[in-house]
Order: sequence, then structure tokens, then C-alpha cells
Amino acid sequence: MHKAINLRHRSYKKELLDNDAIPFEDVCINMQEINTINTLLGGHKITLDGFKKLIKKRKSVHVCEIGSGDGNNLFIIKKWCKKNNVTLVITGIDIKQECIDAAKKNYNSLNAEWIAKDYSVVNFNQKPDIIFSSLFCHHFTEEQLIQQLQWMRLNSTVGFFINDLQRNWFAYHSIKIITQLFSKSYLVKHDAPLSVARGFHKNEWMKIFKGAGIINFSIEWKWAFRYLISYKHAA
Repeated sequence: MHKAINLRHRSYKKELLDNDAIPFEDVCINMQEINTINTLLGGHKITLDGFKKLIKKRKSVHVCEIGSGDGNNLFIIKKWCKKNNVTLVITGIDIKQECIDAAKKNYNSLNAEWIAKDYSVVNFNQKPDIIFSSLFCHHFTEEQLIQQLQWMRLNSTVGFFINDLQRNWFAYHSIKIITQLFSKSYLVKHDAPLSVARGFHKNEWMKIFKGAGIINFSIEWKWAFRYLISYKHAA
């Protein structure tokens, strides 16, 4: 009999995807399925909401995603910008070289700068206007996130936003059932519910921002069980 999970407290159990020894073919299947989940459950819409909230009426923008994976989020932003006549400069940063290689292969038309490094050691010749992450923050400890927020504030000229999971019992059990029934990826089956268990509540995010010394930010709850967190530099 499985022990019931206690979602009152955040899980620090490591996700399979955080291991270095995962075959890249398996990582690719995982990214494809996550992109599908993002599309069906509104994750891409949340990313666009965050982007549009910061871009306002600007007609040119440099956007950078940390933990960019295969580049799908940046592709979604590029499509919106093309439709709305916004000139876009793109930087994607991911610690895994294999993810950067997949992004170059899948989205070569983006003409992006792809950087295979830990985001925290990247120094920009020209700072991006907007930095963002999607389904990235829950991989880190609270102490690491304090440093991450400070890095995003320091390295952006307009601001940053975060699209990540709310820790919620309904979300946990729903995604567990859905992935067991429909997923072909052992990574998704294991990591999707664990990602929810590693997510945050609003008051926990507020504590992290306080630790980072950042006060002028907003937290919005979004379907399905996500938070869109935005920070904009003072004019």
C-alpha cells in the first residue's frame, strides 16, 4: 500500500530529469509530451500573458529564457511577435548541451543565440529586456531561488516573469492519473506529479521574494494550477 503524500509541505525529492545519465532519446520524448501538456492545459498561454504584461507597447524586445529546454516556449513567443509586428531578439539558456542541440535542430528559424551553460555564470554583452522561466523554478531550493530572482533582476532591463506550478492535491492526483493513462514517457509519469509536489504556495513565493529583497512584484493564480509571477523595474 502506497503511503499518502503530504502536500502541506514541499517535496525535495529529486526528479529523474535532474540526473545527468538519462538517455537523450528519453529526454526528447519527455520534452515533446511536456509541450503537449503545456498546450492543452494553458501553460503556453500563461507564458504569453507574462510576456505581454511586460512588453506593453514596445515594438522591439530582447527576450531570454533560462531553462529553455528544446526552445518551444520561445517559438510560441516568436509566433506572437511575428503576428503583432514586434521585432524579437532571442536568447535561450540551458545547462544541458543536448537540450540546446535539440532547440537548434527544432527551431533553427528562430535565429536565436543558444547558450549551453548554467544560467548563473552567463554574462551578457547586452542585457535582455525580459528574462523568464517556465516550469523551471520548482527544480531549485528556496535558497537557490533567492539567488535566481536576484540574477534575473540584475540582468534584465525591463523585468522578469515566472510561470510555474502551484502545489495542490487536485493537480497532483489529476496529473498522476492522466500521465499513467496516456504518457509513453517514464520520465513524465514519474516527474509530472513530483513537479507538483515540488511546487510552491503563494505565501512561500512571497517569503522567497522577501529573502531576495524584491518587493514590487505580482503573483497571479492561473488555470491549471499555475502561478504567473511578474517583476517590472521602476521607470
